[in-house]
Amino acid sequence: MLQPRWRRWYWRRRGVEASLEKLWVAPPAARTNWRDADLLVCDAEMSSLDSKEGELLSLGWVALDSGRIQLASASHLLLKAKTSVGHSAVIHQLRDCELVDGLSAPEAMQQFFDAARGRVLVFHNASLDVAYLNKLCVQHYSAPLCMPYLCTLRMEQQRLLRRDHPIAPADLMLAHCRSRYGLPAYTAHNALCDALATAELLLAQASHWGREQGISLGQLGLRYS
Repeated sequence: MLQPRWRRWYWRRRGVEASLEKLWVAPPAARTNWRDADLLVCDAEMSSLDSKEGELLSLGWVALDSGRIQLASASHLLLKAKTSVGHSAVIHQLRDCELVDGLSAPEAMQQFFDAARGRVLVFHNASLDVAYLNKLCVQHYSAPLCMPYLCTLRMEQQRLLRRDHPIAPADLMLAHCRSRYGLPAYTAHNALCDALATAELLLAQASHWGREQGISLGQLGLRYS
């Protein structure tokens, strides 16, 4: 994969929309202490686990600055669905009638861009969330998101592997990861609740390692969407 600056250069040459390009401030170095980076912990709910077929239905986030969750920054957006959510409502509890007055994808993405500018994104199971965000960015802004991010699922997976801990499929679910750190159970599959749950998990992971003051973004597994 191309380095971030070359990927952004490539998409600029292809004509990325200005509102997305404004996000592309100088990315933090991998050696940056995680507490010195402004983070935005995000979660999304979708109508399918396949980003090629499904739609983004809701998006939630909360800022994490200097190792503290900023509750005043918390946001939860519903998006207008083009088709029925179908059986996926059993998982995320979002019904068609609740999404009728939802935001359009560009409206929701603009609010997300405003919150994400200058920040490192954090997800649990980032591959799925990033796939949907990249899909919308390409559709509406002519380029993928190209933002730095961390994944608490991958961080936990690496920790368990280092300990030669056998990993069952459910072991990396957000609720199960939280339970290993003694964090309380939250209602799952609400984008804002899961964003808050992921922020708490990140803090617990860093604290549990016992050297959180010196952990860099690179050590936490910094990647780019």
